[in-house]
Order: sequence, then C-alpha cells, then structure tokens
Amino acid sequence: MTTSPVQRIVGAVWHHRLFWPVVALIVLLLACQINSPGFLSIDVRNGALFGQPIDILRTAATPLLLALGMALVIATAGIDLSVGAVMAISLAVSLTYLQGSASAGEVPTVMAAVALGIGVALLCGMFNGFLVSVLGIQPFIATMILMVAGRGIAMLITQAQITTVTSAPFKFIGSGSVFGLPTPVVIAAVVFVIVAVIVRRTALGMMLESIGINREASRLAGVNSRGITWFAYALAGVLAGLAGIVYGAPTMAADANNIGLMKEMDAIMCVVLGGTLLSGGKFYLSGTVIGALILTTIERAVIIFHLPSQITPLFKAIVIIAVCIAQSPELRTWLHKAGGRMRTKTPPSAPSTTASTSSADDPRKEVAVS
Repeated sequence: MTTSPVQRIVGAVWHHRLFWPVVALIVLLLACQINSPGFLSIDVRNGALFGQPIDILRTAATPLLLALGMALVIATAGIDLSVGAVMAISLAVSLTYLQGSASAGEVPTVMAAVALGIGVALLCGMFNGFLVSVLGIQPFIATMILMVAGRGIAMLITQAQITTVTSAPFKFIGSGSVFGLPTPVVIAAVVFVIVAVIVRRTALGMMLESIGINREASRLAGVNSRGITWFAYALAGVLAGLAGIVYGAPTMAADANNIGLMKEMDAIMCVVLGGTLLSGGKFYLSGTVIGALILTTIERAVIIFHLPSQITPLFKAIVIIAVCIAQSPELRTWLHKAGGRMRTKTPPSAPSTTASTSSADDPRKEVAVS
C-alpha cells in the first residue's frame, strides 16, 4: 500500500523525537494564555523586548547552560552532580574579586572577575574529569564529592556572608539587553551555537556517543576515551561557572548557601526531556533547548495558575512523566502496531451476485451412460 507525501510528512513529524516535547510546550503556553489573556503578548520598551515569553527565555538561559554541558557528560554514560555547587563557587569568586577591587564598575575589572570565576569552574570540571577518566571512579560518586564539598568551598570564599557589589557592567550580564533581547538569552544562544558547531561539525560528537555506547569498543577503534571524557567534564564545569555568573548578575549578590541549589536536577531533567537517554550514547542539543523551555514554562505556569509554591515539584513531575511516557519507544511501538492492525482490518467480502452453475447444468459434468 503506497502512502501519499502528506502521509509521509505526518508520519515523520509524529515519530520525530521532539514531537511530544514540543506539543507539551505548546499546551503549557496555550493553557497560560487561556488562564491569563495577554500572556503571550510582547511589547517593545526603550528598544528592548518585554513580556512573559521573553521572561521565560531569560529564565531558561541558566538551566540551558547547565544542560548543554550535562548532555555531553551524559552522552559518555556519565553524570555531573556538582554543577549547582560549581555555580556557587564561580559566582562567589567573581563577586569576591569585584568586592575587593577599587574599580568594580569598570569593564576590564568585570571581565577579569568573570574570567577568574569561569577559570575556577574549569578547574572544578577538570577535577571531576580526573576522578572519572583517570582514576576510574564512578561518575555518580566522583561528582558527588564536589557537590557536597563545593558549597562549603563557596562559603569559605564568601566567609559565610552574602557578598554584594555595585557594578553596572556586571549587572548588565544578567539584566541588560542586546539587540532588544535579554543578555542571558544572547549568551545562551551564542554558547549553544558554539557547542553545536564543536560537537556536530567535527568528529567529537560521534566519539562522545561511541564512548557512551561502548567505551571499550571505542578505545579499540582508536578513540581517546580518557581525554574526551575529561574534556566533557571540563566543559560542563565551564558552562556551570558561566551559568552561575549569569544567574547572580541581576542581583549582584552571592549567597553561597542557596545559589545553584538543586540546579543539577533541573539540568538532568532538561536533558531527559530532550530525548537523551541517561544510559549514554545519542544526545540531542536541540531537544535540550526544548527541555529547558518546558521546565521554565512549568515554573511560570505555577505562578499563572496561582498554585502554592510547594506544589511546583509535583507539577514538574507530572508534566515530565507525561512527556517521557509519550516519547518512550515502547509506547510508540505499541501505537504503531495498533495502527497497523486497524489498517489491515477490512470488511468481509460481499457474496458474489453471479449465480453459480450447478453441476447438473454443466455439460462438462455429464456422466456417460453406457
């Protein structure tokens, strides 16, 4: 049975890995629009875009930065539980440097503070990569070390105080605008393009996936699994450090006890919602973007529907479970088989309208009489 071009297009869209995540995002946005008319409206004020959709994009920048690094780590069949603590360390280092500087309001000083914070985050990522790729410690345990100790390190840096500074260039990182878009959105978009080019326009992405699928086979094939795994954790640390600076820039304050708390769970959820399996192998950066938008929209929907803040984790869990079930291969296979059975069922054939000829009237059936 041949299929038309429209049927092929519909089938390709239906079976695409991003179909259900995109549907979930659209349903959430439409539900918010119905409950609060004007939710999707966007205004232009002083050359910058404002509105709930813009706020969602701005808020999604932090989990997206974390999730991009997490996606590469998970591709190697690993996990990084320390990204939230690395956020706190990076922001604490940057703001402590600015606080002790007499020129905190100058751009070169802010650039040095940001570079210092990201540099420390790079060291944290390299430490995780060393434990996993060189010492062979399980990623869950290796990154849990920094997850537990990292927040204490951040509190030592800030002397257990909320570090605050006054710096317009630093604040611009989190609350400014570039070409009408919020600065965090632009930063996240640029980082996404850079990461996508690195892993999709080179062989790095294929090697990351090969390590996650079968580390020993990839090593025998000539892939430097140790070095590539180390690189993935180092990059995750850099992106976590950048996420911490973007997150804390609007308030210009570092609360080491709360910055990045449980953000590692949000990063993992973004990756999973995007279709990447925690077992490693294939990873999807575009799906990770959708996952970050879904997660942020859920948090905004809780406010729009006037739900208690305590119910936010439950609301997240319900939506995430629904999306994961909808995009599971087992469910898709079952639906495909059910649809195939429905198509193969045909109504019973109607009796023939042509009268059959009896054997008595058929001359070929005559019996010779001796």
